[in-house]
Amino acid sequence: MSDSQQDAAQRRKKMYQRGATTVFACKADPRFSYCMYVPDSFDEDPAGHTLIVTVHGTGRTMGVYRDGFAEFCRWNRCLVLSPLFPVGVLGDDNPEGFKYMREGDIRYDRVLLAMVDEIGQKLEARFDRFMMFGFSGGGHFVHRFLYLHPDRLLATSIGAPGAVTLIDPTRDFWVGTRNMKELFGTELDLDAMRKVAVQMVVGGADIETWEIDYKPGSVNYMDGINDTGRTRIERNTALKKNFEAHGIAVRQDIVPNVPHDGAKVLPVVQDFFVDVLKRHRNS
Repeated sequence: MSDSQQDAAQRRKKMYQRGATTVFACKADPRFSYCMYVPDSFDEDPAGHTLIVTVHGTGRTMGVYRDGFAEFCRWNRCLVLSPLFPVGVLGDDNPEGFKYMREGDIRYDRVLLAMVDEIGQKLEARFDRFMMFGFSGGGHFVHRFLYLHPDRLLATSIGAPGAVTLIDPTRDFWVGTRNMKELFGTELDLDAMRKVAVQMVVGGADIETWEIDYKPGSVNYMDGINDTGRTRIERNTALKKNFEAHGIAVRQDIVPNVPHDGAKVLPVVQDFFVDVLKRHRNS
């Protein structure tokens, strides 16, 4: 490669694969894509940087969360992976599929892990364990991902899911966890879950119920879907109590005067992640 070709390659890398990156199709399944934030400090010490995965909600605002963590990454030696799980991947306009881990032949947890492996290869780094944040639909995703892959997580911040899966061996997934082995090929590992730092966050003014009062016949409806409370605050609290009853420590943040707006809870999520990083890096 000539000097001019090397220079062009470096400029292309800096422009599209560092800072707020372009959008990449996932090689394992190009129906899905992702973007990243990679700070300038990363190339000096890849092993010293921690991956944060941010998962969008129904509005698919992946860039908002990616950009919302940019300054945090510059000061805390982190980088961000923000996946995009589009509406209607199976041609049916279903906006909900990613929230429940399974849709047709798709396993969304595996898609996410394929993206993590892919960026590891792209950046020549390993991300065996990472921190994860999701709000609303993303909050659905991250707590169910925790059930399936606690060994991959340092921390998870569960933001205001409209419906929750309780640790409950008497009810089927996704209301409970009775048939997880049948559906996903894995049992719930409570010991591993207890090693993950868990935050549950919701706005103190997040009280509208029009989107989460699920009716029979709606997408992913199951008996018991509405049993954990009327509002997202009540459902967040029900999940907290359920985790604690199984020995899983939870930090709950109910953010005053904040409605259903993921961008406005980021400061308390980042406070939580700072505490996790301090403990992890000191150990």
